[in-house]
Amino acid sequence: MNLHGQVALITGAGSPLGIGFACALRLAADGARVVLSSTTPRVHERVEELRGAGHTATGVVCDLMHAGAADHLADAALALGGGIDICVNNAGMVAVGQSPTEAMLADTTDDTWNDGLHRNLTTCFAVTRAVLPTMQTAGYGRVVNIASTSGAVQAFVGDVAYHAAKAGIVGLTRAVALEVARAGVTVNAVAPGWIHTASSLEQELAAAALTPVGRPGTPAEVAAAVRFLADPLASYITGQLIVVDGGNALGEDRAWRP
Repeated sequence: MNLHGQVALITGAGSPLGIGFACALRLAADGARVVLSSTTPRVHERVEELRGAGHTATGVVCDLMHAGAADHLADAALALGGGIDICVNNAGMVAVGQSPTEAMLADTTDDTWNDGLHRNLTTCFAVTRAVLPTMQTAGYGRVVNIASTSGAVQAFVGDVAYHAAKAGIVGLTRAVALEVARAGVTVNAVAPGWIHTASSLEQELAAAALTPVGRPGTPAEVAAAVRFLADPLASYITGQLIVVDGGNALGEDRAWRP
């Protein structure tokens, strides 16, 4: 319970089977008061689940792609406890049940490119910018950005905007980590590989079966990495990327199997 009394803000936490809610469950279990955001009212269902388990939770419906939404979300978190100790930037990706854009670079329109960057990178930037002042004033904070192995350490054909945005999160993480290191604030990133969530497609699960571990990861396994970086004792770790992919990025010989 060494997060007792801390306030944790988690974006993109509407899905009951997603990484965002798994992070909320993990942080709340260790004593944090959590503020969840989602673009749909289903976030209130997640809040009720947390409250039913005896945790303190608040839900905010907002679309972080809209101007001012990040500031509104930060204000809601501040209202819960007067400060923000942990921020998990998980919002992004695509709508549930939809594939990432499959267009090649030459067929990627300006609108598709801008949407991908805004959805997956600018939202992370906006929320981070909104929460940092209170962390710097307090002299303490943990920011954990959810990137991806796509773009950061690997790529697949198609959806160049998504890859660029997720790689951009790593650059954003490192740059901001340098800015706030002397203020007692750490900024790190977690890169999930094939994780079994509600939005997983059949071909994604098939790819996950080919990882060295032989299965997809779980949101709880990603949340464990987030929880580690959010710990008060993780104070000398900043600007880093932790890959959670079952060893998928390691192998050069893709035909080899144990």
